[in-house]
Amino acid sequence: MRSDANIAGPMTDPVPGPRTESMGDDVSRETPPPMDDTPIGRAAQLAVEALGRAGEGLPRPEQTRVIVVANQKGGVGKTTTTVNLAASLALHGGRVLVIDLDPQGNASTALGIDHHAEVPSIYDVLVESKPLAEVVQPVPDVEGLFCAPATIDLAGAEIELVSLVARESRLERAIQSYEQPLDYVLIDCPPSLGLLTVNALVAGQEVLIPIQCEYYALEGLGQLLRNVDLVRGHLNPALHVSTILLTMYDGRTRLASQVAEEVRTHFGDEVLRTSIPRSVRISEAPSYGQTVLTYDPGSSGALSYLEAAREIALKGVGVHYDEQQAHLGAQTEQSMVEGIQ
Repeated sequence: MRSDANIAGPMTDPVPGPRTESMGDDVSRETPPPMDDTPIGRAAQLAVEALGRAGEGLPRPEQTRVIVVANQKGGVGKTTTTVNLAASLALHGGRVLVIDLDPQGNASTALGIDHHAEVPSIYDVLVESKPLAEVVQPVPDVEGLFCAPATIDLAGAEIELVSLVARESRLERAIQSYEQPLDYVLIDCPPSLGLLTVNALVAGQEVLIPIQCEYYALEGLGQLLRNVDLVRGHLNPALHVSTILLTMYDGRTRLASQVAEEVRTHFGDEVLRTSIPRSVRISEAPSYGQTVLTYDPGSSGALSYLEAAREIALKGVGVHYDEQQAHLGAQTEQSMVEGIQ
């Protein structure tokens, strides 16, 4: 992770000490420091403040919170949200485990975790009953963050699980028998409502649904909510939709604002005040095996995920999210968009 000094690097003088400009034989003056009231200056200052808040830590939950990140609609930012929220919570001082249940293994890639066919993976846990502790790997560069990777073997798990005993609750049992202390478990689900997603819903207490701020955003969401109700009624009474996160938000378009308003009207307090902007940095980070938090900690995407994680953590312990923090997050995002992008 880059230091705060690196974030503000382009704005600083490459030569140590004040720069002197000649104004004649006996007159010289020092170049004044960069002004805070410029868009880039404000953005850099807010980035440093946000990163400082990340280091402060947050109240830890009394027991492990198992959060299922699900939406059967593809391309809404499930994996991106899972890994960046996990990294944000870890940077806030939590111990976080990401379980990659998607056969594509994108969450494993984004966290820099090796997940070729021979690597022990979540497939071995579900189908071969291997202990979860034997497949979990620490994530490089982020202290307190761990990952149970997915391999291509997971693609056949849907069929193999059908004939197994207690096929819907195998992940739940694996998590319950995991002995290392954890504050959060985030489960990245595949874009379908098959047995892998059912295992996640049985194992979790909370469902987090990322919704993109684009046309057809709510299409198919009804089926997911019906499945959540079915699992709650028959297999997991504790399950509930706790969080809706708006992703790919582009404040320049009327459509994004309309979708956001519709989602907030429909879901109310379950929708986080913080939304995730459409960001090139968020898209680039996985190709370097990193989250946006380590790839570009001063970007609008990184700051938004830090604020979203803060909101989720405070909500989980019953602390009312500070309106001032929400305002600061919005101000940061706006400054970054105006000043840098």
